[in-house]
Amino acid sequence: MVRSGRRRVTLYDYGFFSFDSKADFLHRSEEFWNPDKTRFWQDAGVDLVIDRREGYLFWDMAGRRLIDLHLNGGTYNLGHRNPELIAVLEQAMGRFDIGNHHFPALARTALAEALVETCTPNMRRVIYGAGGGEATDIAIKTARHTRQRRKIVSIRKGYHGHTGLAVAAGDDRFSTLFLSDRPDEFVQVPFNDLAAMEEALRGGDVAGVVIETIPATYGFPLPEPGYLQAVKGLCERYGALYIADEVQTGLMRTGEMWGIAKAGIEPDIMIVGKGITGGMYPIACTVVSEECSAWLKEDGFGHISTGGGAELGCIVALKVLEICGRPEVRSMVHYIAERFRAGLMAIQETYPDWLVGIRQDGVVMGLEFDHPQGAKLVMRRLYENGVWAIFSTLDPRVLQFKPGILLSPDLVDEILDRAAVAIGQALADVATAPREAVSA
Repeated sequence: MVRSGRRRVTLYDYGFFSFDSKADFLHRSEEFWNPDKTRFWQDAGVDLVIDRREGYLFWDMAGRRLIDLHLNGGTYNLGHRNPELIAVLEQAMGRFDIGNHHFPALARTALAEALVETCTPNMRRVIYGAGGGEATDIAIKTARHTRQRRKIVSIRKGYHGHTGLAVAAGDDRFSTLFLSDRPDEFVQVPFNDLAAMEEALRGGDVAGVVIETIPATYGFPLPEPGYLQAVKGLCERYGALYIADEVQTGLMRTGEMWGIAKAGIEPDIMIVGKGITGGMYPIACTVVSEECSAWLKEDGFGHISTGGGAELGCIVALKVLEICGRPEVRSMVHYIAERFRAGLMAIQETYPDWLVGIRQDGVVMGLEFDHPQGAKLVMRRLYENGVWAIFSTLDPRVLQFKPGILLSPDLVDEILDRAAVAIGQALADVATAPREAVSA
C-alpha cells in the first residue's frame, strides 16, 4: 500500500482481494496458508507467484512471463483458461450447478457414457470423485470389494494422491507423515521388476495392483518392453485386478487417448484426473469393468462425494474429451513429440556427460542429469530463462518436462532455445559448486 495525498492505493488489487506487494503476499501466505511450502520455493530460488495466465503462458505477479512446462501435473494439458472450455463453462452455468449427488444426474450420465466409449471394450461404468486421490481411493475400495481381499500392490516411489488410501499406496515420503504406512496391507515393489511383482502376488491375497503407466513423480521412467503386459498377466494368474493410474498419461499425452491402451492392455479399473478438469473445474473419474461395478448394483450409496462428478465439471470434461479426440490434435501431439525429440537430442549431443537421459513417450518426458540434484539446478536456470518446469520429487536427478498437446511450433522452438541456454548454464553451476551444495 502506498499513500497518494490522504488516499491509500493498493498496488495489487484483484477485485476479490488485494495485496500491497509480492513481499506482503508471501508473508500472508506463510502466515495463513502453508508456511513450509511457501518457504521451500523461496529457498529454492523460485520466487514465483502466478498471476495472469493464458494458453501455455503465465505471468508472475511482478509481470514476468514464463512458458509452462509443468502444467500442474498435466492439469493444463489444453492450456490455461482454454477459450473453448471457458465458453462451455459459461454456457453451462446458465442451467447447471454442481448438482445433487443423491440422484441421477444429466451431465454425470452423459460424461460417463462418453468416457466409457473412449476406453477399452471391457470398461462399463464411471464413479466420480473431486480429485485424483479420491479417484484412487474409489479404485482401491472397488478392488477390495470385487476380490474380497485387503492387500494392494503398488510401485515403489509411485504416487497416486494424498487422500487416505491413495497416500498409503504411494511412497513413504508422504505416507509416514500421517501414520498411513501400512506394510501389511500395502506392498510396494520396484518398477520394471517382474520377479518382485510375482513374489508380491504369489500368495493369492492381493486385491489389486495400482500402477502409473509411466510413474510421474519418480521422473517418468519408461516401462521396459513387455513389462506392463507381463504385470497384467501376473494379475490374471493370481486373481488380482489391474488398476491403471492414467492421471498423467491419459488424454492424448502419449499420442493415444489413454497410455494403457497404447500398451495393448485392458485394465480392470482406470483412474482419470487432472487433465479431465481442463484446469477449469475439479473432477476425477474411476472407470470400472462390469465385474468391478458390482457394488454399484449392491449399494449405490457405498461411496458418496458431494463435489464428485459436479455437473459443471462434467460438462467441461465432455469438451475436454472432444478436443483431445480430434484427429488434428492427435497429429499435433505426434508432431510436437518428434520436434522435441530432435531438439533435445541435439542439446544432449552438446552436453552428453550432463544430459545423460531423455525419457519420452509422446509429450510425457523426463530429462535425466548426471548430478543427484541436477534437475533442481536446471529448474532454477530454466526459471531465470522464462520457462517453468519442475524437478521430480522422488528422483531430483530428473526434470519433468511436460509440454501441452496444443503447443504452436513457434513456442516449441522457443522452449528448445531457452532450454539449451539453461542446461548449459546449469552445467557451469555444477563446475563451480560442490555436489553437496545443491540441496534446495
